[in-house]
Amino acid sequence: MRLEHVLAGHALRRPAHPAMVCGDERVGYAELHAAVRRVAAGLARLGVGAGDRVLVFLPNGVEFVQLMYAAFTLGAIVVPVNIRLTAREVEHIATDSQPTVFAYHADTRATLAGIVAQLPGCCAVVTGEALAGEVAFGDLAGAAGSLPPVPLDAEDCMIIYTSGTTGKPKGAVITHANQLIQHGYINAVEWGIGADDRYLVTTPLAHRTGLGRLTNALCLGGTVVVMGKFDSALAVELIWREKITVLGMVPTVARMLLPHIERDPHKCASLRRLIVTGEAFPVELKRRVISLLPNAQICSFFAMTEAGAVTSLGHAEQFTHPASVGRPTPGVEIRLIDDAGRDVAVDDVGELLVRAGPPGRYITLRAYYNRPQETAAAIRDGWMHTGDLARCDADGYLYIVDRKKDMVISGGYNIYTKEVEQALVSHEAVADAAVIGVPDAVYGEAVAAFVETKPGAAANAEALIEHCRTLIAGYKKPKHVFFVDALPRNALGKALKNDLRRMAAEKLAKT
Repeated sequence: MRLEHVLAGHALRRPAHPAMVCGDERVGYAELHAAVRRVAAGLARLGVGAGDRVLVFLPNGVEFVQLMYAAFTLGAIVVPVNIRLTAREVEHIATDSQPTVFAYHADTRATLAGIVAQLPGCCAVVTGEALAGEVAFGDLAGAAGSLPPVPLDAEDCMIIYTSGTTGKPKGAVITHANQLIQHGYINAVEWGIGADDRYLVTTPLAHRTGLGRLTNALCLGGTVVVMGKFDSALAVELIWREKITVLGMVPTVARMLLPHIERDPHKCASLRRLIVTGEAFPVELKRRVISLLPNAQICSFFAMTEAGAVTSLGHAEQFTHPASVGRPTPGVEIRLIDDAGRDVAVDDVGELLVRAGPPGRYITLRAYYNRPQETAAAIRDGWMHTGDLARCDADGYLYIVDRKKDMVISGGYNIYTKEVEQALVSHEAVADAAVIGVPDAVYGEAVAAFVETKPGAAANAEALIEHCRTLIAGYKKPKHVFFVDALPRNALGKALKNDLRRMAAEKLAKT
């Protein structure tokens, strides 16, 4: 089964049912399917075929979805890229994935100057006004012609780049089976969602949460309502106007929505499922949300780009097991092992391993793109080694004890500290830097940096934050910068981040 075939089935069975709403555009299933076929014909004329990569660096909109499903229709692989990333970050993804087509909006042309030129044989497809050497999306979508058959072994559908623990993101190869099992089957069974639901996307479509709700809707035959850009007041208005029943969000979005919901709770009375992932969801915040939305139920889950939804926590369990990320999704195997590879006892801490059949068949990624050594290190005997430390109680509830390789989750976005540290040390005044996550009232966590300056050099926090902004996405930059004479280190010279967390807590308590 393939994603574009599921779309075609819904177009045949419920042609007029709204598939997507974005701003003033409302597109039915038959209309969307026809547009996807036209765009696919246009891509084929540009030379796109099975296995080719199509990089999509577009804002939320109908064009994003049309281009994505058009690529699937040809057996090509979509590389969705968040438009909040800097040109430097996009350049790495583009040169690593070597796309045949690079799609972007005309407004981002200056930001991307020079990147397409580094990609042999790559064609620029542009929404908005196209210049010489670019292909206007409108011309692409106006194409007609027959489409080539897709080989049965063209199973890969996306390469999603994860934040890099070494500063260089790597691409997780996701298959059609991964997406269909996760979003068309497991989510439907676990959360009770389906064709009659209306799903709201508040995040970029290139982000895992946005992609998840989009794929939920189009796999199940529902309607996805996509915000061009998140605005908490507008989100509540859309929930009311569009009768949204399923809202996917991170706890940060819940915090931002809450004041608007409190002013007029009846506007959100249509909500019946709140699908939550990302950073920890405080119990008090859950209680406030549910007290205002008695018809809604919270469903949360623990997931990663490489392994989909590993566990889930039902509505009642949100309050009986608030510190847990839930129990394994039926069909998903987990193990917790010690450093010697032995299974640990109940309530003991070990590294979390995940398996669900052969890689790429059900929920785990097939491989890391063009990284055989890293794939072999991560997937051993069919088990995905997550790097997360966890414990499991006697009833099967999983608790994450420490997160993967110093990752910070801020507003639902994964931020690897190494990436921020490399941006900081590239500043001429910085000798070394260490980055941690600290509690934040709005975003769950914020990035805090401890910085050693070079002898005789001077720098201030504002300058370093602005320097980071030019190299990494804005949501990754430090919120707090603390200058130290020397970072606390162990005998091997590694920064002691537990010490830094204690130091940060002391400093922030004084502000």
